[in-house]
Amino acid sequence: MNTADAAGRRLRVGVVGAGGITHAHVPAWLELGAECAAFSRSGVAPLVEQYGVRSCDTFDELLRACDIVDICSPTTTHLGYIEAALRAGRDVICEKPLVRTASDGARIAALMDATERHVYPAHVVRWFPEYAAAKAAVEDGRIGVPLQVELSRIGEFPSWAPWFADDEQSGGVVLDLMIHDLDIARWIAGDVVEVRATGESGVTASGARHASAEATLAHAGGAISTVAARWGEPGISFRTGVRVVGTTAEVANDAAGDPVAGAGAGTAESPYVAQLRELSAAILGGPEPRVNLADGIRAVELAEAVTAAIATGEAVRLS
Repeated sequence: MNTADAAGRRLRVGVVGAGGITHAHVPAWLELGAECAAFSRSGVAPLVEQYGVRSCDTFDELLRACDIVDICSPTTTHLGYIEAALRAGRDVICEKPLVRTASDGARIAALMDATERHVYPAHVVRWFPEYAAAKAAVEDGRIGVPLQVELSRIGEFPSWAPWFADDEQSGGVVLDLMIHDLDIARWIAGDVVEVRATGESGVTASGARHASAEATLAHAGGAISTVAARWGEPGISFRTGVRVVGTTAEVANDAAGDPVAGAGAGTAESPYVAQLRELSAAILGGPEPRVNLADGIRAVELAEAVTAAIATGEAVRLS
């Protein structure tokens, strides 16, 4: 099903950024039939050459060329691009993490309400089959009441862009990698009331950077989630795990492979296509999607709580 507005015109999407995640978003938009333009401070020649999208020299030019702004740029740029897009009357889809801090999220929420536009965080893991299946198993009562959720995510330290190694810019392994599973834990088991966590980072004898974190989340409904994230040495295989134990049964799945290149392998549709179809349909007046702005802000709040718990060694309570 192609994306189109009420008049049947092809949806115009402006993609910001030219890094790895754009190679999941751009082809997904093209598969959905959207017209794509792109802007990046570092240049968009690779996207133009590979996908034939329109190149924009400035962000203002991109705004004039689109109806929806899809932000795939470094984390610290998200706030400025979102605010500019909203003020220009554009709807927004933004890669995770939505913003660098929860206070930035509050600014976006206020501006979104004032401009009466949409902002949706691209928490694509909610569309991966194994996580959607775990959520469905809870929703339809097949495993009873959730008691324990176990989530893990491991991949190579993202050395291809220097800003990842600067925790002030990226938020480190917690905000950039663990945030996927912090969001999933809350989606499956409900609101979180307390966080405990440990973490470490360093450099190996060969000079390879690494970082890891483990968090225990206490949910308001009584369930406990354990969430582990690791950025490892170059060449390490990407792997994720999800297990949900309920009062009557459990569901579990482990998966390996590149989360972008392998998205949708063996499934009917790429999760990126499914995600952007659902989010753009909501922008065009369709049903509310499975993720909203409040979810994106809450995920950042959880990441901040984990980071604080690591720093202090104390439990962090959430309201």
